[in-house]
Formats: sequence, structure tokens, C-alpha cells
Amino acid sequence: MSTLFKTLIVGVGATVVMDVFTFLLNLIGIKTLDYRLLGRWVGHMFKGRFSHQTIVDSLPLPYEQLIGWFTHYAIGISFSFLLVAVVGDKWLESPSPLPALVFGIVTIVAPFFLMQPAFGFGLAASNLPDPGKVRMLSFVIHAVFGMGLYLSAFLLALRTR
Repeated sequence: MSTLFKTLIVGVGATVVMDVFTFLLNLIGIKTLDYRLLGRWVGHMFKGRFSHQTIVDSLPLPYEQLIGWFTHYAIGISFSFLLVAVVGDKWLESPSPLPALVFGIVTIVAPFFLMQPAFGFGLAASNLPDPGKVRMLSFVIHAVFGMGLYLSAFLLALRTR
């Protein structure tokens, strides 16, 4: 199995782990990002609009839910490729949790400094009613993504030995 394919599988697996975790959070009443809003943001980019007063009030777009989920998985896969580029493809053969966990946590830079400001939520959710809660939730979800990177790589390495 090629490094390219393994990295793709790890990215999908890690994103699935993250989605299962956020699904469980939603079941107990803890709201997480609605990927429909991610799709709305991306959809508006094709119309030349990259930031919003608030994405919630921006014009809904056709297929924004589908665009959001596709983008979510594309981001997860891209992060997987970035991890492998940083730590080397040997990590896929013998994964260890620390690089994946650290990398997962570092990916919090994307929502804090790119997505949330562009959504109109402010830098690191500073415009939201409870930014500390949003930041902590983002931290935990990105740590879970990091553990998903490790778990996916670990299971894949077991399978390919």
C-alpha cells in the first residue's frame, strides 16, 4: 500500500473519530460546529466573499451541507498529509501517539485564526457569548482528532504488517 493511500486513510479515519466524538457531544446537548456553516463559508468564497459579519446571518446556499461535509473531510485529509510531511512517512509504519496528539492540538490554529474570524466569530471565538467554552471545546475536539490520527495509523499499521 502506498504512502499516499495510507495517509489518505489516516486522514479519513481521524476525521471519522472526530465526528463520532462530536456526535456524542451533540447527544448530550453540547453543540459543535454545524458543517452547513462551513459549506456556506466555502460556497460564498466562490462568489468572492471570504469573511462575514456573522456566517449565521449570511445568505444560505444550495448544497451548503454537502459542501461543508466535503470540506471538513478534505481538511482532515490535508492535515494528515501535513503530519506525515512533518514527521516522515516512517511514522505510518510505526506510529506513536505523541506526534499525532501534538499535531492535532496545533491544528486548532485553523479555526482560531482563520475560520472563526472569517465566520464573524472573532479571533479565537472572542465575539461569541462564551469564548472560553468554545476555545476549550475546540481544544478537546482537536486533541481527539490528533488521537484519531494515531489510532487510524496504528490500526492501519497492524493491518499492513
